[in-house]
Amino acid sequence: MIQLPKRLASIDIFRALTMFLMIFVNDLGTLRGIPGWLEHTKAAEDGMGLADSVFPAFLFIVGLSIPFAIRGRQAKGASRNSTLIHILLRSFALLVMGVYHVNMESYSRTAALLPRPFWELLITLAFFLVWMDYPAEMAKRKKQTLQAIGVVVLAIMAVIFKGGAPGKEHWMSTSWYGILGLIGWAYLICALIYLFSKDRLSILVGSLIFFELLNIASKAHLIGFLDPIREYLWINSDGALPSLTMGGVVVSVIYRQLVEKQKYAQCWAILIGLAIAMFAWGFVLRPYWGISKIRATPSWVMICTGISIVVFLLLIWLVDIKGKGNWFSIIKPAGTSTLTCYLLPYIHYSILGMFTLMHVNPGLPLAVRTGGIGIVKSLLYALAIIMITGLLEKKKIRLKI
Repeated sequence: MIQLPKRLASIDIFRALTMFLMIFVNDLGTLRGIPGWLEHTKAAEDGMGLADSVFPAFLFIVGLSIPFAIRGRQAKGASRNSTLIHILLRSFALLVMGVYHVNMESYSRTAALLPRPFWELLITLAFFLVWMDYPAEMAKRKKQTLQAIGVVVLAIMAVIFKGGAPGKEHWMSTSWYGILGLIGWAYLICALIYLFSKDRLSILVGSLIFFELLNIASKAHLIGFLDPIREYLWINSDGALPSLTMGGVVVSVIYRQLVEKQKYAQCWAILIGLAIAMFAWGFVLRPYWGISKIRATPSWVMICTGISIVVFLLLIWLVDIKGKGNWFSIIKPAGTSTLTCYLLPYIHYSILGMFTLMHVNPGLPLAVRTGGIGIVKSLLYALAIIMITGLLEKKKIRLKI
């Protein structure tokens, strides 16, 4: 009988693969003439491209990590209150970064004091200053000074921000919170549920079912009577995104509890069965609302959860059981310095934008950004970002929240 290990290097590998794909699909926007199955499916369409499966996989991984992270803190003697503060601070950091990022979409080229590339570069560097994983031997005063500089820069960038069309300028707004903000909300909700559930699987499964039913009820227009409170208090994406994260939490707890009891065959059977159930329900519900990331439909949530479970199980087998983690060594930094890896393209794109402002075109020829050659270019770009992340990690330059 194959036995599952108790330490999961597979989670870091899963995170690294997902971040690699996230950088890759984000860079696809610079290409021309690529297959539609690589890109996001349009809101009105019933379907899903590769790009539509990456973000939900990352949310699922956030959920996988929550039980291990919280139990790890508890094993080191952290109290529930200190863990609660840690969760709130991490969520706050993601929400802050997400709000700054989402406001870049409406940045005004005419009304803003700074050109967008400069504003983008400054907020990204400020993120590093505030949330850098500073060496333990660094003087406390120096660390606090650098963090304070980052906070001041973010405050100034917020004050001078102008967004919107000419004549309709506005200040920063939360809007949809951006990718990092959405991750922050999902993490906050699911981490709090796990913390106060005291590892009880019944509560976690109940929470997963609640989020999925909320998502279904919203799409079926059964909860319109709650519209008056939506503006003030609501679960993001009508429960869709917390469903993905809570799916990861449930899978993680099922895995750990059964492995601790050495019920390996039962663990495989339950998790494979859960994946099959997610696929089945996803396709059963498809005729009602279709599969759509943009509309966050129940089918998209359940099918992506099923895909994530399958990938996770494959990585457990390949990495943790067969010991093939070295196959993924080149992308490992994307799983250990994930936030750093995510933010590096913002530095790159802002520098390119500065050259454009100076009427210098630093971009690649169209031939290199078209079709198959363009896809190879984006794959190499994602790999280059991860390799730079690895170099920075060796220099102890990485973010940690």
